[in-house]
Amino acid sequence: MTHEEHHAAKTLGIGKAIAVLTSGGDAQGMNAAVRAVVRVGIFTGARVFFVHEGYQGLVDGGDQIREATWESVSMMLQLGGTVIGSARCKDFRDREGRLRAAHNLVKHGITNLCVIGGDGSLTGADTFRSEWSDLLNDLQKAGKITAEEATKSSYLNIVGLVGSIDNDFCGTDMTIGTDSALHRIIEIVDAITTTAQSHQRTFVLEVMGRHCGYLALVTSLSCGADWVFIPECPPDDDWEEHLCRRLSETRTRGSRLNIIIVAEGAIDKNGKPITSEDIKNLVVKRLGYDTRVTVLGHVQRGGTPSAFDRILGSRMGVEAVMALLEGTPDTPACVVSLSGNQAVRLPLMECVQVTKDVTTAMNDRKFDEAMKLRGRSFMNNWEVYKLLAHVRPPVSKAPGSTHTVAVMNVGAPAAGMNAAVRSTVRIGLIQGNRVLVVHDGFEGLARGQIEEAGWSYVGGWTGQGGSKLGTKRTLPKKSFEQISANITKFNIQGLVIIGGFEAYTGGLELMEGRKQFDELCIPFVVIPATVSNNVPGSDFSVGADTALNTICTTCDRIKQSAAGTKRRVFIIETMGGYCGYLATMAGLAAGADAAYIFEEPFTIRDLQANVEHLVQKMKTTVKRGLVLRNEKCNENYTTDFIFNLYSEEGKGIFDSRKNVLGHMQQGGSPTPFDRNFATKMGAKAMNWMSGKIKESYRNGRIFANTPDSGCVLGMRKRALVFQPVTELKDQTDFEHRIPKEQWWLKLRPILKILAKYEIDLDTSEHAHLEHITRKRSGETSI
Repeated sequence: MTHEEHHAAKTLGIGKAIAVLTSGGDAQGMNAAVRAVVRVGIFTGARVFFVHEGYQGLVDGGDQIREATWESVSMMLQLGGTVIGSARCKDFRDREGRLRAAHNLVKHGITNLCVIGGDGSLTGADTFRSEWSDLLNDLQKAGKITAEEATKSSYLNIVGLVGSIDNDFCGTDMTIGTDSALHRIIEIVDAITTTAQSHQRTFVLEVMGRHCGYLALVTSLSCGADWVFIPECPPDDDWEEHLCRRLSETRTRGSRLNIIIVAEGAIDKNGKPITSEDIKNLVVKRLGYDTRVTVLGHVQRGGTPSAFDRILGSRMGVEAVMALLEGTPDTPACVVSLSGNQAVRLPLMECVQVTKDVTTAMNDRKFDEAMKLRGRSFMNNWEVYKLLAHVRPPVSKAPGSTHTVAVMNVGAPAAGMNAAVRSTVRIGLIQGNRVLVVHDGFEGLARGQIEEAGWSYVGGWTGQGGSKLGTKRTLPKKSFEQISANITKFNIQGLVIIGGFEAYTGGLELMEGRKQFDELCIPFVVIPATVSNNVPGSDFSVGADTALNTICTTCDRIKQSAAGTKRRVFIIETMGGYCGYLATMAGLAAGADAAYIFEEPFTIRDLQANVEHLVQKMKTTVKRGLVLRNEKCNENYTTDFIFNLYSEEGKGIFDSRKNVLGHMQQGGSPTPFDRNFATKMGAKAMNWMSGKIKESYRNGRIFANTPDSGCVLGMRKRALVFQPVTELKDQTDFEHRIPKEQWWLKLRPILKILAKYEIDLDTSEHAHLEHITRKRSGETSI
């Protein structure tokens, strides 16, 4: 990366103007995107304009189009909805309206438009762009604009960001607002579960999604629902029988409640709507269960955006500005989206076309095709849901075909561990295996704290935080003899280890131990679960999302307090060991001024620069500061040291406060992301395990001695992959318990730019324009 290129980002926008508008239904996280577009636009030297009330503001012009400043987007990050307003706009659908809109843009010298909205809004933008030169000709003929103005605005660049809680846009893994909508739904499902259990009730919950069942599907995975109705996959003709049989089976297995999730657009095979009332009446009539219906409605659009949506909105906003400023008359209008955790650019109309194809397929009752067009992630969710919900646990299997697999937790507790245990146990049972659970990690394996788990043993575990099996940081090496004895005693033929860095190092020790102990030659797989997100081989670990949301909520409250007292700077210490993931991501999500981490060494000069930056900030309208510090970022520059330094240097300008968040970051109910991620990881690990055990079967016993029989299951960019623990050794910094390369470090410049530091934005990590159809075969996404 040359210095010239660095410099280019800072001057890329000079002489250009960008307008940003939000249109269609609102979604949480739109504000984060608007904030990023404004700040990054200003950073590049461009002028940025708010268009209020969506396309209506574009048509009406006047004071609906206002120039944005750095401060005008302050405190916006944690607000739900859209601050600049959104409206359904009839006028823009007519050419007359679009003519007025073009006139307003030309008069402001705006040739770059960033539209945040659903597929309807984005299609409108594309139409607008294709007509642009005709509209300018008409305006010039009518004498509304001069020839010079027409030349200056000769072409219009358009970039779309998808803001829609339904996640119904093809080509994007997640749309802005989906994760927050899931947060709202899950809060309610959890609350309803407790009352349903008290009264042994059946609850039918209706969630949004007229044409897309994503919210319903992920909700049912995240709460272990008995049944889900989605528009893409109508139930079989005899579904009434099947549903009632399922509900009564759940009750006979000892459950005190049933949860049925319905998407508002649910239909049967003939396209006839299936309503929540229909389902309630069916259950009451056939089974006589006390049944209640809850329709969630607009609650799902409301509330604070989740950490995921704030980071998604911010990253997409940055990418949108880059795509606009690099655009030429020949680049097609594009959508900025996320695939796995990679930012990608996709041609807008390709995405719109595939999204329309889904609707067409559903109208033509080609439901399989509709499912395929929804993409890998949707299909995977559906497959896991079907596995966990639709199969009756087998009664008995032929002798010799049953294998014994043990499941355990290792390391510190992390939200979502129980969800991973639940799906591992149940998928194991469905495959006809005997599943054992080990209490208290490797210690329990050595002491024989092992019991068999049946189907209902893990009932209701999805939404519970912490580790129900108990977890310890103890490593296996010093108790190999006892562990080997118990592997023989309990006939354990495979091991699923759910945990953090110790789970990984424990796995390495087991590999070493195979040389001395034949008993250790059984397949094992590690599912990364730790708030620190420091397990080599995976971009994400179970529990990190929950911790991030906890930190975020706390920072919001602290910012509110600081905004009230004015001239106050808070220094907040986060967990993570030496890994700066939580501090960095929470910094992005909460709008921090700085985040100190171990991976990016800092000196007294950096601290001084930060203090100076805050002193300058206190002269603006934003009189507060938020600084995050990872617990082990520097042994000498402790939280107390930084607090004392800030207190001394800020004397008379600002006062400082400090907060150490501590173990609250490990607790709490898991977020929808962690529940879903853990459930899928558990299912995938168990499927792999069954295959590996069969492969390793020799002369009546299991013998697994190859490197690929001991793996970490991790999410890498866009896929879930199994990687031998021994191969990950070179990628690990064992002294500091972190991977040598970490993807999220590339997001650090965004954090600094959004906090108004004059730094170089590394634009070398470009999202190039991709095409939607290129789904690589053989990959599974999460």
